[in-house]
Amino acid sequence: MSSLFVPDGDRLVPTELSRGPWSPESLHGGPVAAVVARSVERLSGVDGLDLTRLTLELLRPVAASPLTVSSRVVRPGRKVQLVDTVVTQDGTEVAWGRSLRIRVDPTLPVPGTAVPEDRAPPGPDAGEEMPPTPQAYPAFHNQGMEIRFVGGRSDRRGPAAGWFRLRCPVVADEAPSPVQRAVAAADFGNGISAELDFRTDLFINPDLTVSLVRPPVGEWVCVDARTRFGSPGIGSAESVLWDERGRIGRAVQDLLVEPSR
Repeated sequence: MSSLFVPDGDRLVPTELSRGPWSPESLHGGPVAAVVARSVERLSGVDGLDLTRLTLELLRPVAASPLTVSSRVVRPGRKVQLVDTVVTQDGTEVAWGRSLRIRVDPTLPVPGTAVPEDRAPPGPDAGEEMPPTPQAYPAFHNQGMEIRFVGGRSDRRGPAAGWFRLRCPVVADEAPSPVQRAVAAADFGNGISAELDFRTDLFINPDLTVSLVRPPVGEWVCVDARTRFGSPGIGSAESVLWDERGRIGRAVQDLLVEPSR
């Protein structure tokens, strides 16, 4: 079975399945977010805290070349903890991560809410397979992830909802964690809810923030996304995240918008 990355000592070597839609020379943000989550999980171990928020700052395009991911606790605590992560390539920082971890107390009841729950999307079995993409090269969005749409389509403009399932491990010979699955899928919100034409406009997200009220259960993660524009050149893609049991969180991507050159 293939994977998104292959370990090489302290480095992770990306495979062609981790590449993104803008260029075969750059990685998709989803695989980068997934290895940041993996680094946080490996640092933290099992200590009763859940990763509840991950923010990824993409400082520059992450090249399709080996990278190093390192994390450190910057705010220790038994109940609340912050972890910072740096992704480097050839000694240059290409991405930062900041993760919030919060204590899980199984002795406490889960509070109810007076606000009705959003209506859940149809399950993945009701979904329509994503149509083939015109790109001539294998990448994360066309071979690394299985995608089934239950609202909208990637080849149509406007809001969309799709179920996502990794076709391969994030790192070779490792089972992806629930959080890795969630953040890898969350980076698709911008792409599936595009309001502009890929052929004429760029709408690149230099960041991704994922907030989880709980880790997903199972292999499928649904991204229910919508893109909005504000000031000229600025947009935002907002997504609600689900698994087959219910809502698990939300994702936001800020967008740099400009004509293609």
